[in-house]
Amino acid sequence: MKEKIHPKYELTKITCACGNVIETRSTVKDIKVEICSSCHPFFTGKQKLVDTAGRIERFRKKYSIKE
Repeated sequence: MKEKIHPKYELTKITCACGNVIETRSTVKDIKVEICSSCHPFFTGKQKLVDTAGRIERFRKKYSIKE
């Protein structure tokens, strides 16, 4: 391999919005994510609303649907 052309592969922390912290190695330092395996509905089996605020209102406004 050529020297001095590869990024540094170092210890990093992945921080989720739920507060879960995962330590791994990466070329990127301190990664922040919105959802992880400990809070994702597929892995937990619990239903959770993920960024749905405003979608229904926009749909109703677009198609003039009243409740």
